[in-house]
Amino acid sequence: MSPSPLPERVQGERAMEFHDKVLKCSECGAEFVFTAGEQMFFADKGFKNEPKRCKACKAKRAEGGGGGPVRTETKTTCSQCGKETTVPFRPTQGRPVFCRECFQARRSMGAS
Repeated sequence: MSPSPLPERVQGERAMEFHDKVLKCSECGAEFVFTAGEQMFFADKGFKNEPKRCKACKAKRAEGGGGGPVRTETKTTCSQCGKETTVPFRPTQGRPVFCRECFQARRSMGAS
């Protein structure tokens, strides 16, 4: 018997060949390589979509620089004690706004 050029496969197993692909990052527009090894990993994990971001943008997004919603800080006066405070949202007209201490005190009392 002559040796076959490809390794023998267990019956029923699909033989898939992967080749390096050049993709474009959806964030910075740079081209990056989706290697055959990465494709095999994605297939083993059952991932259906190809990666959208290059490694640099993926790392930046993972550490919190992913361009999520910007948190606004607004200076206002506490409706309960009158102290000036900063809140992480824009207050709505007609709704009370509390400083951290008053908010936590109300929450621990179960007041709404």
